[in-house]
Amino acid sequence: MPRDLVLFVGQLLRNPREVSAIVPSSRALATAMARGLGPATGRVVEFGPGTGKLTRAILDQGVAPSDLTLYEMNPAFCDSLRVRFPGVRVINAPAQEAAHELAGVGAVISGLPLLSIPPEIQRGIIGAAFAILRPGAPYIQFTYGPNPPVTEGVSTALNLRFEQGPRIWQNLPPARVYRYTQG
Repeated sequence: MPRDLVLFVGQLLRNPREVSAIVPSSRALATAMARGLGPATGRVVEFGPGTGKLTRAILDQGVAPSDLTLYEMNPAFCDSLRVRFPGVRVINAPAQEAAHELAGVGAVISGLPLLSIPPEIQRGIIGAAFAILRPGAPYIQFTYGPNPPVTEGVSTALNLRFEQGPRIWQNLPPARVYRYTQG
C-alpha cells in the first residue's frame, strides 16, 4: 500500500471528522483542480492539502515550491508534506489564518469539505481566500455533491460568481471542480 494511503487511512481512523473523505483525491481530480496554473500565477495557496495529491499537481503545473503555501490542520499530514515537498511552506493552522499572513495571491485551491462545514465557518474560509487573492484571481474548489460547494448565502454575501467544470468520473466518489471569482 502506498505510503500516503497508509497515512491517510491512519488519520481517517484517528480523526474521521477532521479528514472527512473516504479516499484521497485522484490524480484526475488533482489535475483538473490545477489546470491553468503555472509559473505566471505567482503565489498559490492550498487549503486542506491532506496527503498532497493536489499539491503534487500544482507543482507539476510549474508553480515553484517557494510560491506555494499550504494550510493544514492535521499535524501528521503537515509533517509528511514538509518531507515530501521541500521548499513548500506548510502551516499547521486553519485556512482562516491565511487572511492574517498573505496578500496578492494568484490562486487558492481547496480540498476542504465545504458542504460539511457550518455556514459561518465556511464564510470565514472563503472570506479569508478572497482577502488574500488578487482582484480577479480564482478560488478553486471541488465537491462530490450535485450543488455548488459554496452555499448560496455565502456566495451572495461575498459577491461570488462561479464556473462549473466537468464531472471527474475517475475520482471516488466522482467530483466536480468549481472556479469562483469575486465581483
